[in-house]
Amino acid sequence: MKNHSWMKQCNVPPGTLVTGKWHKQRYRVVKRLGSGANGVVYLAKGKDGYSALKMSDDSMSIMAEVNVLKAFSQVQGPSLGPSLLDVDDWEQPAAARALPFYVMEYIEGPVLLDFINNKGSHWSAVLIVQLLDILDQMHRQGWVFGDLKPENLIVSTPRTRIRCIDVGGTTKQGRSIKEFTEFFDRGYWGLGSRKAEPSYDLFSTAMLMINSYYPSRFVKNGNGLEQLHHMIRKNSGLLQYERVLHKALEGKYRSAAEMKNDLLGILSAPRSSRKTQAKSRQGHGKKKGSMIETAGVLFITTFLYGLYIYLFLL
Repeated sequence: MKNHSWMKQCNVPPGTLVTGKWHKQRYRVVKRLGSGANGVVYLAKGKDGYSALKMSDDSMSIMAEVNVLKAFSQVQGPSLGPSLLDVDDWEQPAAARALPFYVMEYIEGPVLLDFINNKGSHWSAVLIVQLLDILDQMHRQGWVFGDLKPENLIVSTPRTRIRCIDVGGTTKQGRSIKEFTEFFDRGYWGLGSRKAEPSYDLFSTAMLMINSYYPSRFVKNGNGLEQLHHMIRKNSGLLQYERVLHKALEGKYRSAAEMKNDLLGILSAPRSSRKTQAKSRQGHGKKKGSMIETAGVLFITTFLYGLYIYLFLL
């Protein structure tokens, strides 16, 4: 495996002017945003304002990520990933060869867990619905996100949309997952392979929701599925989503759309009813809540769907 240790130490000073060899676009580096195994990302300013510029010595990794961003642009409706703005090479006078880079939309906002911590855990399900809607579009185009974790997800303003800032783990379906984080990886929990398929993303999505109620996370201890079931049941906030989480963890969903619809069904129920059912399951085991056919249910359902459309689809 190629060693990218030098890239982690690479430091392009603020004020450096990066000029593309082919497109001649100029970007002035403002600051370093972060680095990973295959490159460094900088905040840069060009003629159209601020953007995120990623450079690497690995042209194959750069092109793979560029292809992912192009695929994201074909998703109907809001995109999970940033928009791709430019792809080029940077020729430095002292360098032996040009350094490939691409420029993408700079997405501002708090990371997922910071947003939920500030706004309340009830926002977790609303944002997960958004995520599932976009994942469904990605899956239909043959992609699996792979490395779904809160650090890769930002909640942008002003329309409160969940967005991704790192597409490095996105993989074509049928291949092996390129990048993963243990807590969100079904292989770590002994609940499936690391094959890139929709169910892999849906497992990680369930773990995102669990992480929003257990921000410090926890390590595997014994039987992975039994432990996760136990952690869900001991938290009243998570318990209301128990059925959805169990199906996702066990790989029983056929699509992200199916998981989204089940989650919306829970959100459309009165909050008091959800809490009552959760408490009942905690004390006496799982019970099926009866349908309460009242005008209040219809009003709340309509309101929640309207809120979802306003926040995400408009």
